[in-house]
Amino acid sequence: MAEPSGIRVFLADDHPVVRQGLRTFLESRPGIEVVGEAGDGEAAVAAIERLRPDVVLMDLVMPGEGGVAAIRRLRASVPDTRVVVLTSFASDDQVIPAVQAGAAGYLLKDVDPSGLEAAVRLVYEGEALLDPQIAGRVMEEVAHPPPGGDVASLTPREREVLGLLGRGLSNRELADTLVVSEKTVKTHVSNILMKLGVHDRTQAALLAVREGLVDAGEMGP
Repeated sequence: MAEPSGIRVFLADDHPVVRQGLRTFLESRPGIEVVGEAGDGEAAVAAIERLRPDVVLMDLVMPGEGGVAAIRRLRASVPDTRVVVLTSFASDDQVIPAVQAGAAGYLLKDVDPSGLEAAVRLVYEGEALLDPQIAGRVMEEVAHPPPGGDVASLTPREREVLGLLGRGLSNRELADTLVVSEKTVKTHVSNILMKLGVHDRTQAALLAVREGLVDAGEMGP
């Protein structure tokens, strides 16, 4: 793919020092241009929709709208923009929802500079990539789906919560969507895990997909 004006990159991270470090490094690399940055999810989405960069480096935990919800919105509004998660978190309840939402890559912040540059170029060319520490767990989840709990035992509200879990929403996002407190959400999630016989939110989310509680369009690729 030709790079007449360079690969246009956007940075979304709530730490100014991290953004400055990324900007300094990336702009020192040939054919890469940082076109903007933001410190929270909502501001990032608005700027990305306006600037339409080629690649976004996005943290998952930011003030306001979280990274997973932002990725999902961007997949719908600017599908040609490729989002790479760049975060400190490698837990399954962060990784799986981000991949399901449509992230083109998932890297940990301890990636070496050459690896980060290579990732930006690969994603720009249409490739997808996962940090080696992440890839094995994603494949494990695909190869061994969660046990088939009794979804029929859930209340209508619990089924609604399970469907939202399948879309990768955090407790705060669930609370905002359902107009309830985070404490109430945590109670629903605990009841769901117990009734379905699963150990964590990731297994519950995958079960929601398997049971058809989440539309394919909401999951990303």
